[in-house]
Amino acid sequence: MNSANISLKPEISSSLDWGKIRADFPILQLKIDGKPLIYLDNAASSQMPQQVIDRLVRYQTTQHANINRAVHYLSEVATLEYHNARCKLQQFINAREDREVIFTSGTTDSINLVMHGYGRKFIKAGDEIILTTLEHHSNIVPWQMLAEEKGAKIRVVPINDKGELEVDKYEKLFNERTKFVGLIHVSNALGTINPIKSMIDFAHRYSVPVLIDGAQAAPHIPIDVQALDCDFYAFSAHKLCGPTGVGILYGKATLLEAMQPFKGGGDMISSVTFEKTTYNTIPHKFEAGTPPIAAAIGFGAAVEYLTAIGIECIAAYEFDLLEYATERLSEMPGVRIIGTAAEKTAVISFTIAGVHPHDVGTILNQDGIAVRTGHHCAQPIMQRFNVPATSRASFAFYNKKSEVDALVAGIKTVQKIFL
Repeated sequence: MNSANISLKPEISSSLDWGKIRADFPILQLKIDGKPLIYLDNAASSQMPQQVIDRLVRYQTTQHANINRAVHYLSEVATLEYHNARCKLQQFINAREDREVIFTSGTTDSINLVMHGYGRKFIKAGDEIILTTLEHHSNIVPWQMLAEEKGAKIRVVPINDKGELEVDKYEKLFNERTKFVGLIHVSNALGTINPIKSMIDFAHRYSVPVLIDGAQAAPHIPIDVQALDCDFYAFSAHKLCGPTGVGILYGKATLLEAMQPFKGGGDMISSVTFEKTTYNTIPHKFEAGTPPIAAAIGFGAAVEYLTAIGIECIAAYEFDLLEYATERLSEMPGVRIIGTAAEKTAVISFTIAGVHPHDVGTILNQDGIAVRTGHHCAQPIMQRFNVPATSRASFAFYNKKSEVDALVAGIKTVQKIFL
């Protein structure tokens, strides 16, 4: 199974002890008002295993220093570990070269880097940018800002009633003015897996570069940027069992070299005078100032941890959870699942007739159940389905079916209280 061709019913590995894997996450032992934590908010941020915590502690206690600009022992060690983290991310997404991996503060920062570095240099008045209804706000707002500045136009791919992109209408949006495509791999609000490989291939017929927002895909399905042939791919560590405040932007080397820097400062330069600054080579050209060294090293440890389990195994286990949860919630009167795409990751957005999602989240929290409520930074999706907000249960490989049962019981409690 790979990111270009997702199997809908992958096999779960029988050799893995999922209970032991769950024990790697100390926070799952937490109790909320005396009740065990049931953490179903993984699409917002996943939890961190002890192995990653230990790696962060080891760096902070035995390896910490600033990188690149010193010759003392600690700086040399920290520089090497930071570089090793970049190589681990390169391998995780199968990039051709480690210099195609830029460390950023997260997916949003990565998208803004592309907007400023590529968009502001190459998008002109009258050009068109294609986005989709499924985009997170972080892949909408930067392009709106650019369009307003440049006099460009945003064109939007619609979705059907299942929450799937209408790919035929996507293809009809292309013309000689189309200059960029921003496309989410997996919807954070609905879990829909988009057919990005065919959509990338179609855009390339028009020589149009494609940015993929992979924040919700990278934790759940294998990513191979060479097989996808995407031009840019962005995701964050904190959704992959890693630290907050760090992510990556993958970009094809030729495009990164052609782009202008997003931020100016130390380490992104080769030389500076008051007359002229010469920029550094990639990836350093886009990593101004002191980078998130500890977080990047933790990020490397996180993808190492996930790789040891196997992303294919994780995808299979989570798909089994998704099927079970979908079946249980579909049986409940008054519960409506928003987003029923044929291809999904383990996300279920739902509404309860007569109950506001914020009330749902409040009551579930009293039972120790953590779900996300609101518009999920995806207001165009809410508008498409004519709902102000949803409750969202998002699963990870450390969740279990008994937690789905607890969610169902919690929803029944909500209905008894409000209906």
